[in-house]
Amino acid sequence: MEADWDELAIAQLPPPQGPHHPVIPVSTFAFDTTQELLWAGNNHGRITSFYGPHLERYTSYRGHAVADGPVKQFLFTEKGVLSISKQSVHYALRRGITQWHLTSTEFNDLKCMNFTSKGTREILVAGCQDQMFKVDVEKGTILEALPADAQYTIMKRAGQYLCAATKTGGIHILDSASLSVIKVFEGHTGSISDMDAKGDFLATCGWSPRQQYAYMLDPFTNVFSLKTLKQLPPIPFHTGAAFVRMHPRMSTTAIIASQNGHMQVIDLMNPDSANLRQINLYDSYLAGFEMAPSSEAFALADSNSHIHLWGSPSKVHFPEYSNPTEFADPHPIPPPAMDWSMDTPLNTVGMPYYKEQLLSGWPSHMMFEVGAPPTKIDSSILNSMTRTDIGFFAKNPKTKRRNQVESTRQGDKSDSLTPPKFLSEKARTSQSVNDVDAKVTETMETLTDLHLDDVTRKDVPAMYGNVEIKYSKFGVDDFDFAYYNQTPYSGLETHISNSYANPLLQLLRFTPLIRNLALQHTASPCLYESCLLCELGFLIDMLEKAAGLNCQATNFLKTFSGLSNAVSLNLLEELAPNVALTSMIQNLNRFLLDKISDEFRQMLSGQPGPSAMDKVLETQARASMRCAQCTNETIRGGKHFVNELVYPTKHVMKNTRIPRLTFSQILKSSVERQDQTRGWCTKCSRYQQMIQRKTIQSVPSVLMLNAAIQSHEAKLLWSIPNWLPQEIGIIIDQGQFFCFEGQDLKLHLQRGVHNIKVYELVGVVADINSGEHQKPHLVATINTAPSSREPDAEDKWHLFNDFLVRPIPKEEALRFEPSWKLPSVLTYQLKSARNEIDDSWKDSLDTSILYRWWSSNPTPPESKFKLLEPATETPRPGYPVAIDAEFIRLQAEEIEMKADGTRQTIRPDRKGLARVSVCRGEGEHAGLPFIDDYIAVTEKVVDYLTEWSGISPGDLNPETSSHAPVSLKHAYKKLWLLLNLGCVFVGHSLANDFRTINIHVPKAQVVDTSNLFFKSDFRRKLNLKFLAWCVLKEKIQEDTHDSIEDALTALKLWRKYEEFMDAGVLEQMLNDIYATGSQMRFKAPGSGGVAAGSSGKPVSAVGVTGRDTPDPLTTPKKGNPFGSVGFRSPMRRT
Repeated sequence: MEADWDELAIAQLPPPQGPHHPVIPVSTFAFDTTQELLWAGNNHGRITSFYGPHLERYTSYRGHAVADGPVKQFLFTEKGVLSISKQSVHYALRRGITQWHLTSTEFNDLKCMNFTSKGTREILVAGCQDQMFKVDVEKGTILEALPADAQYTIMKRAGQYLCAATKTGGIHILDSASLSVIKVFEGHTGSISDMDAKGDFLATCGWSPRQQYAYMLDPFTNVFSLKTLKQLPPIPFHTGAAFVRMHPRMSTTAIIASQNGHMQVIDLMNPDSANLRQINLYDSYLAGFEMAPSSEAFALADSNSHIHLWGSPSKVHFPEYSNPTEFADPHPIPPPAMDWSMDTPLNTVGMPYYKEQLLSGWPSHMMFEVGAPPTKIDSSILNSMTRTDIGFFAKNPKTKRRNQVESTRQGDKSDSLTPPKFLSEKARTSQSVNDVDAKVTETMETLTDLHLDDVTRKDVPAMYGNVEIKYSKFGVDDFDFAYYNQTPYSGLETHISNSYANPLLQLLRFTPLIRNLALQHTASPCLYESCLLCELGFLIDMLEKAAGLNCQATNFLKTFSGLSNAVSLNLLEELAPNVALTSMIQNLNRFLLDKISDEFRQMLSGQPGPSAMDKVLETQARASMRCAQCTNETIRGGKHFVNELVYPTKHVMKNTRIPRLTFSQILKSSVERQDQTRGWCTKCSRYQQMIQRKTIQSVPSVLMLNAAIQSHEAKLLWSIPNWLPQEIGIIIDQGQFFCFEGQDLKLHLQRGVHNIKVYELVGVVADINSGEHQKPHLVATINTAPSSREPDAEDKWHLFNDFLVRPIPKEEALRFEPSWKLPSVLTYQLKSARNEIDDSWKDSLDTSILYRWWSSNPTPPESKFKLLEPATETPRPGYPVAIDAEFIRLQAEEIEMKADGTRQTIRPDRKGLARVSVCRGEGEHAGLPFIDDYIAVTEKVVDYLTEWSGISPGDLNPETSSHAPVSLKHAYKKLWLLLNLGCVFVGHSLANDFRTINIHVPKAQVVDTSNLFFKSDFRRKLNLKFLAWCVLKEKIQEDTHDSIEDALTALKLWRKYEEFMDAGVLEQMLNDIYATGSQMRFKAPGSGGVAAGSSGKPVSAVGVTGRDTPDPLTTPKKGNPFGSVGFRSPMRRT
């Protein structure tokens, strides 16, 4: 009840025999659960309804005979209204039309009724008699007569229980399915005056005998827990508790009232925080009290037969979500006169409003292209036509290929995303530098136009559609990923097996607490080959460093695909082609969180207690199993990392109406999930019906939820606008789980009574189903603000559709459509952890792997490399290292031959790292390798590419190789450590190497000699072998490729480049190099058909020092073997 509540209206029941006769008292009244109606019954069996906040008369009809006595109770279904009196049960439409009227000789003194476990299809009728009756609501017939354990006066439904008050003051708890009594409470020594139940609580008011007086109201309200089936401490109410109602929205709040108008709003879990109110009744007393299902109004009945409606004048609704009320048809308005003629436009005749899809709205797979317009005749044909008797003829200009025709269907396809031009095409067509700005503007305009305009549109908006990588003859590097992403957040590519996991990986990357722990673990000395947590840390670091550039989860997905558990759980796409992606991603979520928790715990060396990862992800619970017959209960502890949402059954949802169910209610029932199953009872020594219930002990910092949407009713829930809250509050009190959202959450935060944990929504993985003839896929909508390093960052929602990333409004991100967009995985994180980005892992990197020999071979093979000395050779920011890698082909490319004879690459070949060599870039041992790792390969190799890689069969087999191969993770972690220690990587054409290695190195830490010796005027980059011959006067790669040799050559070229820069002759030298290259066809002598005796000569550096450039083989000064050690960009030192 808010401060602005006031009395809105007063209504009185009509007299039974005309306005001059005395009025009849109100015997019962209730708010409708589906429409804006208030129903009341009197002692003569008449039923009256009032509409809206002004209580306007709506219907009035006789439901029961006068001889049957007063109307005792109302129940509401979607279709109509049920009422009960002493000897009859009546069912009518809200308009007053009778559906059935049930009487029986066995109906002696009926008092109450309520729905059974079958929802609104069946009710249980009871009273002060020895029998109860099951009644079919649809047919109006008695299904079964049951013996009653007591005489019942009031009956309330709460969850699986029916709570019945007896005539002697007791309370019987009945199972709504079997209708058997499972618990008996002694409530009051007299009768019970009022009772209400909701959620896990039951509250009663009653009478007790006094010595000097007859019966008096008890000065307290009894409270019972329906979860533990135990009585809780009573709540004192000194003026005598006559009426009690549970708050419809706040599950632990009750409203108690006395007959003199004294009212108290109290929290059952904290009785000291009472809110007192007084209602002035003047010359009458309170005869009844009811709360609206929306909690926005309450009604009082006094002893003068008046009904008072209280609420806020600004907003009053009886049900939480109401259906329109049907009124009598107004007098028809004659259609307006129209001056109809041949000139009258047809659009002057309006169209009626419609809710269903029109017949003209055909699905896409039923639309066919017919009757294409003819092609435009070429102007050269028109100019050369010659007339004949049957028309014209002309010579074929042959501007098209044989059997080639022009497509004349170029309709507007603004709802689809047109693939961009290849980068090579853009380079050929660009005319000026200004074209770049024009293209960026054009791309942004295209992305802006392709947003979700209307929730009712049937087709999937383009931004949510499948995105595919197109391949030119230059491979994937020619694809314009920037066209799809203009944000600082990197997307993930799709041409990798099991890339359906991309949205979930993005969601984990933007959850700060998981991100921090993943990177801390990755910086630890973990060397387990199949550690997914390490791979997740590598991936998160790569995505953050890329800052908007496209990335790929190759190494993570490769490790994941090799896990035996992933195969057995059907988590691999190629092994489970018929499993829905939404099921796979939810199973992956459960599997992945469980595995990373175990992997994090492996590095704790047996430390007791839960790990930091467990505290972030683990929900602690106690599971109890109670026998329905003997009530024997078994309790055991448990934990889980993912909570799966559970929705009510179909008939229950139909009964309670879908809009009334909030997300917090669904989450509470899912976390405290209660099931019935058959199991072995040790006390009964037989199989019995067992009731399972969970008691929550603690909740994690990150709440991972699986939506688990299967039924049509659950889909309709998610289609309700703003049904998914961005914030929720959770209270754990004495094993009970309470969840709040919206206004309820604000009220609890204002009170500050309970220790409430507030969670904010980080993101959602959504299942996009484009239709029967299109491939479904997954996307993620993520709020990037919680993971921002700026504390005051505003909420910014982004769509992550693989490598397509774009900002979207919050309303669009949290809006779902049953026809094509439904959530699969949701992530909530404590709001207090917002912006907690921990980079302390960079200061605690375990670098021992750089100084020790880690291969399974006890001694290093005979090689040119020498491990770093920990005392004198510690990598530091700016320390140059020369790198080169060799690769093998693990999978051949997939090519499609089109009808016109052209070839299109469907999927490029997949290469794997075979060898990586890293050399010192400066110091006493400059040029000496300290890493020379061969990578062990367990999968099938299609081609070793020996001519280009120098790798032969057997070199990568740990059992036969003489090179002591190591695991991919072992070699990768060395490079990752060098990257995060700030080293600068020197090499030739490193972009391809880094892409295949699956690591992103910022430009500030890369020196690529293919870019140093490049002139944009020539549009051609020079290969390493030619540069070595032309600039260094060295011949390399004569027999085969060697990664150490290539790395050293790149290092020498960089030093030579520094010499040219210092002498100020770089431009002249580049011109000479390209001139020599033109003569030699850019190939070194003896390679690619260039004769060794060709007239081309290596470039001299005359004018630099007055003589030819010194031969690099000449021994330089000690400590400076490659000439000048000065740095040019990106780390030039002065």
